[in-house]
Amino acid sequence: MDFDLSPRARDLVDRMEAFFADHLLPRNREWRAALDADALDAPFMPDLQDRARAAGLWNLGLPNFPDHGLGNLDFAPLAEIMGRLVWAPQVFNCQPPDLPNMITLDAVADPDQRQRWLEPMMAGGVRTGFAMSEPAVASADARNIALRIDRTSRGYMLNGRKWYVSNGAHPACAFLIVIGAMSEAGPRAGHTAVIVPMDTPGLSVRRRVDFLSWAEPTAPIAEIDFTDVEVPAENRLGAEGEGFGVAQTRLGPARVHHAMRAIGLAEVVVGLMRARAAERQSFNRALQEYDTVQGWIARSRAEIEQARLLVQRCAWMLDHEGHRAAQREVSMVKLIVPEMLQRIADRAIQLFGAMGGSADTPLASVFSWARAFRIFDGPDEVHLRQIYRHEPLPTVALTESPYLYPGAAPLSGAAVSGAK
Repeated sequence: MDFDLSPRARDLVDRMEAFFADHLLPRNREWRAALDADALDAPFMPDLQDRARAAGLWNLGLPNFPDHGLGNLDFAPLAEIMGRLVWAPQVFNCQPPDLPNMITLDAVADPDQRQRWLEPMMAGGVRTGFAMSEPAVASADARNIALRIDRTSRGYMLNGRKWYVSNGAHPACAFLIVIGAMSEAGPRAGHTAVIVPMDTPGLSVRRRVDFLSWAEPTAPIAEIDFTDVEVPAENRLGAEGEGFGVAQTRLGPARVHHAMRAIGLAEVVVGLMRARAAERQSFNRALQEYDTVQGWIARSRAEIEQARLLVQRCAWMLDHEGHRAAQREVSMVKLIVPEMLQRIADRAIQLFGAMGGSADTPLASVFSWARAFRIFDGPDEVHLRQIYRHEPLPTVALTESPYLYPGAAPLSGAAVSGAK
């Protein structure tokens, strides 16, 4: 495997680093002030988006668009840079949930759907959401989907409730990709994906949903009721019964992109730890002089580098072998990266003390987001199960293994069950 970037990607990384330093980081406090004033989008966002377009830093996460997007490996360092600030991906039209929704539409939409739904998203004028999880069922098992989709003379009727609908509470959200179940079909086989505009009669946003008292600032999460919500047949994505596959087309890239951005966020946290440790004193010594603090920072560095290598391996496999071949790697990335970020955020909060839990730093939000990341897009346990399923079965009995030494006690089921 070769993790070297293409010449185009190396050039884009240099340009994005400069763009980030010149145009984004100096506006971060202004963005925070807008957030504190209950504005979901900072007033400078359109200007920065125009600058990003002009700089050729637009739609870089769409791998099937050679004039715009990049392969996963080339996109990884760019996503890291965007991940340093929670609002930065929107500047480049690479923000979740819109980017994975665009990837989904590119993969499964017909020409009319592409023109109506995808092209406005690529232009940056439309925000969207994704609705799969539900409050009344265990959403870790996708067979549990309870929202019903029934055929009508016009198209399809939806009835049910979704929650943790990414971006569903954003006033600019134009439509949702909704995964439901056809009434007459069995589990999973009846899953169907449909596009539902937010202004469709019967669609009602019940409330905005937070996690660990943390409110997603750029794609606010919603709980939504669907009561006799009818959409035309042309709003169906893919065939009836193929909704699970449509969802996986979306969730695979989403998981990896989240991980890429999380590594950039972890780098920010470690940088804050270094600054705090150098400037803060306790018992007449700088915090960085204590072995414990040095160990926290050193271990965090090692964990970031491990996670980055795993993400690069996964990205390489996605580019060269496709999603099916990289399923295990996607699950490992989804398992390892959130745990890494949560551990580092926890150490940083401990190092900062009371300040670390305040709104004066991003650390509390980072911790909450990392903890949420261990649940959304599949909880840890689901991905552990997926990783286990890819482990090869033993080819010989344990007692016949050449790795055991002569005289090893028999380990048959009878011997084990009879042990005291």
